[in-house]
Amino acid sequence: MAEKLKIKLSIADRVYPLTIDPSQEEGLRKAAKNIEQLAKKFEQNYAVRDKQDVLAMCALQFASKIEQRGIDQTENTKEVLLRLKALDELVSSELSTK
Repeated sequence: MAEKLKIKLSIADRVYPLTIDPSQEEGLRKAAKNIEQLAKKFEQNYAVRDKQDVLAMCALQFASKIEQRGIDQTENTKEVLLRLKALDELVSSELSTK
């Protein structure tokens, strides 16, 4: 079993110490950086009362992207299945005539 790694991430002017698997470090650091960038964008562009509001908007933005990807993937899967079914019917009809 791999050794755990202790890191500190800064998000919204707070430091969060974490004990993680080394394989998680890059993803966590990128996620923290993305949160920081989005939080700064919200603070610069909108009237924000406090950091909690900013973090709530960040959470909503990231969660909505995840949900939309799921919706898009479902729609793409349906389209692919319809095309495969049409192709299967075409191949089956060609094979049955020969």
